[in-house]
Amino acid sequence: MKVNFFDSTREYHKRKAEIDAAIQNVIETGQFILGSHVKSLEEEVCHFTGAKYAVGVASGTDALVIASDILGFRDGAEVITSPFTFLASTSCLAKHGAKPVFVDIDEDTFNINENLIEEKITDKTKGILPIHLFSQMCNMDKIMEIAKNHDLKVLEDAAEAFGMRWKGNGSQYTHSGAVGDYGIFSFFPTKTLGGYGDGGMIITNNEELYNLAKIYRVHGASKKYHYDYIGYNSRLDSIQAAIIRVKLKYMNEAIEKRAQVAAWYKERLETLSEITIPGIKGNQKEVYYVFNILAEDRDGLAEHLKKNEIGTSIYYPVPLHLQKCFSYLGHKKGDFPVTEKMCERVLALPIYPEITEDEVDYVCNKIKEFYRG
Repeated sequence: MKVNFFDSTREYHKRKAEIDAAIQNVIETGQFILGSHVKSLEEEVCHFTGAKYAVGVASGTDALVIASDILGFRDGAEVITSPFTFLASTSCLAKHGAKPVFVDIDEDTFNINENLIEEKITDKTKGILPIHLFSQMCNMDKIMEIAKNHDLKVLEDAAEAFGMRWKGNGSQYTHSGAVGDYGIFSFFPTKTLGGYGDGGMIITNNEELYNLAKIYRVHGASKKYHYDYIGYNSRLDSIQAAIIRVKLKYMNEAIEKRAQVAAWYKERLETLSEITIPGIKGNQKEVYYVFNILAEDRDGLAEHLKKNEIGTSIYYPVPLHLQKCFSYLGHKKGDFPVTEKMCERVLALPIYPEITEDEVDYVCNKIKEFYRG
């Protein structure tokens, strides 16, 4: 049996008529740049997330770059974040001349260890960039408390967190990205809400920040050919917006199916002493964008699964503080021991709403085969 790590074609064939019609509508109307589908998607994302404002941009990376610029994460400002993440979560700071200040992660969640943040704050600290990874949000109660006490801006990297909601000590759940000053989503095809190409979105509850994001995405123009800022050419593609609108209608169903797949994995793997399954911390609603395990002899297991035609991925093989592009920060191996340990053990298994129970059984049986022989 072959089990792909991700397969977009199954969902496409299931929703083919709707998706094809959405694409055709864009072509027939000729609204290719910031057309009605982009505006409608922004409104629908606001409705789904509870955020007041949303701005569609060309990618999750662009969303981070634009939001960082507007929040003043530049020119020597220090921004506290995690070294256990994708490059874009930190390159958005470096591109503007800000200094990424890393904090080690929580071993149980992969997210930034909020208890280590305050010791890294200096008179140059401008903000905090928490990254909601894989299945759950960071402890936003603690992060927002620290930000308030030190007058810091908060940019939530929710690229992988669409659908996740944090309640913590509050009276109601708040969607990822809608807690801090800005939040961003990625619509990369593998994401929980993914398109058929690149795409991203910035959300906020602040009208001034909303208006700035709208200006910055069109070269910094407040109106055509009138430039208030040096902005960006970063607009969500209308065809992608049309596709994502179709998929958003079924988002709650997709989240429930991902939860079912995660439950299958947990049930079948819980007896293996060589495997650790990360838990969920805090009062929140998780979403299984990725299903990670911590595995003994991770590389050997990955090779065994590959030989049996099972797709896997490693998030992340090298932490950012040890990447060549960040060598100027002067970090060395051992600076963030939890992050480094996770990078040596973490392995992501196939998970998407259309994967079958038989396929999950096959994956789990091959994992057991590797450890038990």
